[in-house]
Amino acid sequence: MKYVHIDSVESGQYLGRTIFTSNGVVMLSEGVQLTVYMITTLRRIGVTMIYIKDPNYQDIVIEDVVSDETKQIVMKQMGDTFESLRSGKELNTRSLSQSIDKMLDDLFRNKEILLQLTDIRTKDNEMYVHALNVCMMSTLIGISMELNALQLKELATGALLHDVGKVEENTDDSAEDLKQHHTWRGYELLKSKREYSLLIAHCAFQHHEAIDGTGMPRGLKGEDIHLYAKIVAVANAYDNLLFNQMDGKNMLPHEACEHMMGWSNTMLDREVMIHFLKTVSIYTTGSSVRLSTKETGVVVGQHRGLPGRPIIRIIKNDGGRDMDVKEVDLSKHTTVFVEDVLA
Repeated sequence: MKYVHIDSVESGQYLGRTIFTSNGVVMLSEGVQLTVYMITTLRRIGVTMIYIKDPNYQDIVIEDVVSDETKQIVMKQMGDTFESLRSGKELNTRSLSQSIDKMLDDLFRNKEILLQLTDIRTKDNEMYVHALNVCMMSTLIGISMELNALQLKELATGALLHDVGKVEENTDDSAEDLKQHHTWRGYELLKSKREYSLLIAHCAFQHHEAIDGTGMPRGLKGEDIHLYAKIVAVANAYDNLLFNQMDGKNMLPHEACEHMMGWSNTMLDREVMIHFLKTVSIYTTGSSVRLSTKETGVVVGQHRGLPGRPIIRIIKNDGGRDMDVKEVDLSKHTTVFVEDVLA
């Protein structure tokens, strides 16, 4: 499979990974042959990057820390939860808790796999995919920081619901009254649920606070910000840099990581950043890159602990039948590095 921009996709190519709607229903299944209409529709609903099947890279396996089945379950529960909040119905906290338990099982089982945020977003599902990504990243950071099982469940729940205040009609982040900020609204909403601890509510309340006191809504500093919120803040910042830039200039993973390192000990907690950088893949498997040798290839493998040193497959074709194929493991070729990621 190759991970490519939607503008590079051609009719007749085959989809490499399933695309889901906001409530976890399959929109397009892996293996479907793409038509002009499908490609146009994907572009119209906001899809920018997708996986396509490629015979030169058919052996590439994208290792997921959370299975598609689990993601479907969690996204459906998220949809049900947000719909209940909008309509004023009682939350089914038990069902949501069970879906989080299933996700935690996946994350523990696959904790050595580097996380790649490659789930396809549409305008319909972006809020739920964002919440899912922040939850997965936060939990993996928590595992790396050796939090216990109860703490991880609280963290995962708080991370999944960190933006719950955005579904409230009276939320207004630009209002002078800070109690209308989505963080405050989310805190008040979660605090009212007896099933959730106050620490879960603080994930919503404090995830926009900054270490140097310049954050929202209360301008808290350093140790006044709970660890869970510091973790969620890092995960939230990363996902927003990749997919939710207001000016449309979304960053690539390696760019986002460099940007966030500049925020260490100002906006973001340095210790949390150290653990975050151990959990994410800087160069997405299946993406095309240019090396410092000026050769271009595709990322085909990752190294836990060395996210910036993936394995690159380079294929050269002189126009005839024969192809020259080689793989460059950057963990061994220490003088070679990724110079650019190609769209």
